[in-house]
Amino acid sequence: MATDCSIGRLRPLVAAIIGVMSVCATANNESAPNTAQGSHANLYDLRRAPILERRAVDWRNGALVYQVIVDRFAPSDDIESKRSLYDSPKTLRDWSEVPERGKFVPEAQVWSHEIDFWGGDLKSLKRKLDYINDLGVDVLYLNPIHKAYTNHKYDAQDYFAVSPEYGDRNDVKALAQDLHKRGMKLVLDGVFNHVGRTSPWFQEALEDPTSPYRDWFFIGPQYDMGYRGWVKVANLPELRMENPEVQAMVFADPDSVVQGYLRDGVDGWRLDVAPELGFNILQKLTEAAHKAKPGSLVVGENWVYPEEWSPSLDAVMNFHFWKIIMSLVEGKLSGAHAGRMIDQCIEDTGLDPILKAWIVLDNHDVSRLRNQLPELWQQRLAQILQFTLPGSPCVYYGVELGMEGGDDPCQRAPMRWDLVNNNNEYLKWMRRLLAIRRENRALKIGDFRLLDSDVLLAFMRRTDHVAETVVVLVNPTDKPVSDIVPVRDSKLMNWQQMRDQLSDAKAKIFCGVMEVTIPAHTARVFMPIISGSIEYDAYKRVQ
Repeated sequence: MATDCSIGRLRPLVAAIIGVMSVCATANNESAPNTAQGSHANLYDLRRAPILERRAVDWRNGALVYQVIVDRFAPSDDIESKRSLYDSPKTLRDWSEVPERGKFVPEAQVWSHEIDFWGGDLKSLKRKLDYINDLGVDVLYLNPIHKAYTNHKYDAQDYFAVSPEYGDRNDVKALAQDLHKRGMKLVLDGVFNHVGRTSPWFQEALEDPTSPYRDWFFIGPQYDMGYRGWVKVANLPELRMENPEVQAMVFADPDSVVQGYLRDGVDGWRLDVAPELGFNILQKLTEAAHKAKPGSLVVGENWVYPEEWSPSLDAVMNFHFWKIIMSLVEGKLSGAHAGRMIDQCIEDTGLDPILKAWIVLDNHDVSRLRNQLPELWQQRLAQILQFTLPGSPCVYYGVELGMEGGDDPCQRAPMRWDLVNNNNEYLKWMRRLLAIRRENRALKIGDFRLLDSDVLLAFMRRTDHVAETVVVLVNPTDKPVSDIVPVRDSKLMNWQQMRDQLSDAKAKIFCGVMEVTIPAHTARVFMPIISGSIEYDAYKRVQ
């Protein structure tokens, strides 16, 4: 009995020794980092390094995404020759006009503001790539560009053709090539849940019961409109995605829509209404995309909890984070509660899918940020979280300029190029956030750790290098908050001074905690000040 008890007491020690041996074996393995003589990486650093390296080489992790509606981004230099493309009841607006909600047009089964155009195209967009590149963008995401009747293009007539107002497939190839030269990627919007009422496929199917396209749709007297429309919209007949012929057209065939554009140079797809396609069809589509272009991105527009959507999708548009962020800055959630929700989401979903997920604050479906959040401090706290939480910030065109716009269609106004100047406070602020994110890989690919606080939203991002640690403390309340916050990084030395990247405010770490006072409506993005002095350096043997 005594011998059994002794063995039982030794089991934790034996397990620890085996764990260390395993880490050492990994460090000596060919897949482990080649640590040069004099490196001070510890066993945990060596284990973490290859994980971080895999994340770093995958462009989909932590990418900065910039969303553009082609019609509204840059005025065409060739507008006169294009006027015939906007025949009545369509209207071509002046670039100085702003969208307004219109009237229903019965003969077209659309609203008049859906057929108001501003004339932007792929060539005019291409001429503005210097501006996008200077922002530090990694991915350009375009709202639908395929041939369609409306300005929003969510009512496809032909997926294989580009809408003539925008250009053609050669313009897409040229845009992709130019982006790649600048180190950027191109993602298109795939609208495969439904087509448009004016689609030749649908028109033939509706008129001819013997048409080969008949089984591409849900047609019959059991439907109020004689066919199934997405959310009962007459202009958006649903595709029968279970049909193998439809799958072949959309993604399965080598010359399908998904695979064909990827081979043209496109780098990924954002899928409209992705959850309604279902896990299994999405899995097939994603596999087809990866087959056509390894490392391509398939991200879903998912207004649902992110858990379990990977590997059916590479990533989701993380509207769950959007709701948490908005509720926090609107005073509906405490910092501590918001932190627990974020931490639980990351635990349930896994960090790697979250790093690829797009963090959206505004887009073509919701009011612009300035309209959602009337106070400047609210907007800034939301953007700080967009740029510091794990994920890929998705910036809607013009938000960096302070553009305004309420509900559809007001948030889809033409780009305000007149606001692009060095005196624009919104642009200066965005450039500052971009620089902070660009200069620290922890914000792009680092791990996430929730920090304990009763009031603040407190978390950190960390890698295998202590100098890259970031501590984010957010006080959304209307009063200053004094708190003692644990900093969960064993390599941050005692008396380590931390500097806020947004204000130059400082704080010190003592015994693994920070004693701080965060002003009302303020966020701090602390990073360590590590001098590397030859006189004395506490990190002389710590990586």
